[in-house]
Amino acid sequence: MRQIVLDTETTGLDWRNGDRVIEIGCVELLNRSFTGRRFHVYINPERGIDAQAVAVHGITEEFLADKPRFADVAADFEDFVRDAELVIHNASFDVGFLNHELSRLSRPSLETLCAGIVDTLKMAKELHPGKKASLDALCSLYQVDNSHRSLHGALLDAEILAEVYLAMTRGQESLMMVLDEPATVAVASETMQAERPALVVCRASEEELAAHTAVLQDIAQANKGLCLWLPPQPAQANGTKAD
Repeated sequence: MRQIVLDTETTGLDWRNGDRVIEIGCVELLNRSFTGRRFHVYINPERGIDAQAVAVHGITEEFLADKPRFADVAADFEDFVRDAELVIHNASFDVGFLNHELSRLSRPSLETLCAGIVDTLKMAKELHPGKKASLDALCSLYQVDNSHRSLHGALLDAEILAEVYLAMTRGQESLMMVLDEPATVAVASETMQAERPALVVCRASEEELAAHTAVLQDIAQANKGLCLWLPPQPAQANGTKAD
């Protein structure tokens, strides 16, 4: 299974207001292992960057002035992610921005281009309801080293998220390994059955059976003659239908 762990940085918080993608970072996983292949690019957004965004990622307009436009890197980006499953933290944010960039060039959306999208933010909230689900919080929870992360960066965050994702889904991998070994489980079960002592059957005495019947009759009397544990009584021949 080929997966691409992806992150972006942007000029602001909403592509609907004209904000653009300025950095894309991708890390490739193949069968849950790092392949060493990465896709990383800075992009000239052809517009200004919000001061609040610069405070988060530290990327300035001056730094991006000589960087390629999205149109210049779109084909390489598509080639890298095509047919893979994307793993993204807060996927709606990154997917919204990237789909907007692709649509400006009349290119297909990520949902068409890729095999699927996994949102690790949604996954974390389902696994740990009521707890913080930020990337930093998950690093602390799963003991992933993020001490080198002073500012947000698309490639760095994608690398960290890949470690977090593998830690979050490690139990699923263990379950798959167990299901792949039915013969070992069967042998163990047969051994346990061979060593198990014979069961002792305890039957109720006549007095206990009579006491049990009396309790059931009390239940039926208190419930207008209805008791699930007693056979139904025949209707009385009084000219009326039984309830």
